[in-house]
This record gives sequence, C-alpha cells and structure tokens, in this order.
Amino acid sequence: MDTCRIPENASKCSGNTMECFMVLSTQAQKISIGTLCGLFGTMCVLENSLVLYLIFSSPGTRRKPSYLFIGSLALADILASIIFVCSFVNFHVFNKAGFSKEVFLLQLGGVNTCFSASLSSLLLTALDRYISISRPSEYKLLMTKKRAWTALGALWVTCATIAYLPLLGWNCCVLDSTCSELFPFVDDSYQSGWVCFILLLLGCIVYAYSHVLWRARQHVAYMEKQQAQAGKQNSRMRMDVMLAKTLVMVLAVLTLCWSPVLALMIYSVFARLSDRLRKVFAFCSTLCLLNSMVNPIIYALRSKELFSSLRRVFSHFRRQLKASEESPEAESTHRSSVIET
Repeated sequence: MDTCRIPENASKCSGNTMECFMVLSTQAQKISIGTLCGLFGTMCVLENSLVLYLIFSSPGTRRKPSYLFIGSLALADILASIIFVCSFVNFHVFNKAGFSKEVFLLQLGGVNTCFSASLSSLLLTALDRYISISRPSEYKLLMTKKRAWTALGALWVTCATIAYLPLLGWNCCVLDSTCSELFPFVDDSYQSGWVCFILLLLGCIVYAYSHVLWRARQHVAYMEKQQAQAGKQNSRMRMDVMLAKTLVMVLAVLTLCWSPVLALMIYSVFARLSDRLRKVFAFCSTLCLLNSMVNPIIYALRSKELFSSLRRVFSHFRRQLKASEESPEAESTHRSSVIET
C-alpha cells in the first residue's frame, strides 16, 4: 500500500491512507449511499442511452451539431455514472481498499474526465445556441458537422489530460506534499486547480446563457411587433426562445447539484474538515448522478424533435406488440409449440 502525508484530522487511521477516507461509519449510511447510487446510476444509464438512440437513429437529428453536443453530454453522463457508481460503492460501501495508488487514480481520473466532459459538452451546447441566436444567417457556415466533431475531440482530450494529471505525477506521493482531505493521493494544489477549471466552465456557460436569454427576449419583442410577417420566421424564433429556456433549466439543475460539492472542495483547501462534513461530502457527491439523471428528462420534455422521435418509437413498439398478439400465424405457432412440448 502506498503511503503519503495524510491530513491531520485523519491521523488516527494507523497509517493506512485509504481507510482514512472511508467516512461512512454506520450500516444505515452505507445502505443509503448504495441505494442512491444504484437508483440514480441505473436511471441515468437508461435515460441517457435512450437519448443517444433517439439522436443517432434519426438522420435529421444526428446531422445537427447541437444534437451531436447533446449526444456527447449523454455519453459522458453514461460513462460517469458507470465508473462513479462502481468505484464509489466499492470504496465507501464495501470498504475495499486493497488496490494500488495507480488503480485508484485511474478510477478517479475516469470519473473526473466524464463529469468534466459532461460540463464541457453543455458549454459547447451553449456556444452553439449563442452562435445560432446571435448570427443566424451565418450559423450553417460557422457551425458545420466537421467543426462540431473537431470541437468534441478537443473537448474529450483536454478533459482526459486534466483529469489524469494526478496519475501522471501530480499527486501528493510523488511531490511529498499534503494530500487532500477528500480524495486519497490527490494533492491540494491539483484539487484547487481542478475546481478553478470547473468554475471557469460554469462561468463561460453562465455568460453564454445570459447572452442567449437576452437575445431571446429581443426576439420575443420583435415577434410582438411583427405579427404580420411569415409564420415560419416566427416559428423559428419561438423555437430559439424555447431552447434557450431549456438550457437555462439544465443550468439551474447543474448549479444546484454541483454547488454543494464544489463549495466543500473549496472549503477543504482553506480549512480543516470535520468527520461530519466529510460524510456530507460523500452524500453530496451523489447529486452529480442526480444531475446526469435529470438532464435527459429535460431534453425529452423540452426538445420537440426528441419528443417526437420518442413518440414514434413508442408508437412503433405498440404496433409491433399489437400485431404479434393478433397475428394468426403467431397464435398457430404458439399452439403447435405447446403441443410438441
């Protein structure tokens, strides 16, 4: 087992740095964490998988850059849920710490990559709406499918590089520095840098959304004055306003779910955390899964194209189910199979 300089309030852990971070002390706490992770994680994977299917099964949506960014968000949420639930439950519920520093940092890097990629995909979606609503006549020239894929590739590479810096050497074991009170082997300076990176992303998203909402309000005022114009143009403006409101809903959920985690991470850099606050951090971490679970629900309810695709899928499924129940061939085949049995 790798040993590093552990936090002062965890010195009672007899030198085993991994056990110092197992903060759930009662069976009720472990059952609660396991239940939340299992519920949120399962729903997140199912819902985001459905979003990916709806996007890439329809030629109309998979060719649009905005839905490519939403697809990247859904993929990041799926991977984050799987990696987070497996590693988090294995560590905090089953208290398994018999793995090396490299394995732990590999898992942590995977979680950070996916969650930061999820947030970055939301930023690209905001920038896409920013260009669409501020320069509508040039949107198709500026936001092409090739540029969208290039941006997504750069996004994932950047997030993975930042997330795996501790595994590459920026950790408290290699640097012989003080470890974070929230994550084993993680250096305090890296944790501060990662929080600043996330806050920068949030700031850019807030700025882009603010501009989108401002332009959306201008569009509303313009529509009220131009009621005599073509209905197609008014329909496009109503779509931009609705999509802007959808993005604000996503941002609001994102802020509510991530604020407690980021606040405790910032607080831990400047002050010593009590055991109670570290338990609170463990429970607040599950809110990240809740955010990933809520995003697809917002898309399904607010995106007209995805909602229409979802209705078509269910209608097709009902028709197939009804046809299979009413088919004489299916009934005769079933009877013959029963007789043979």
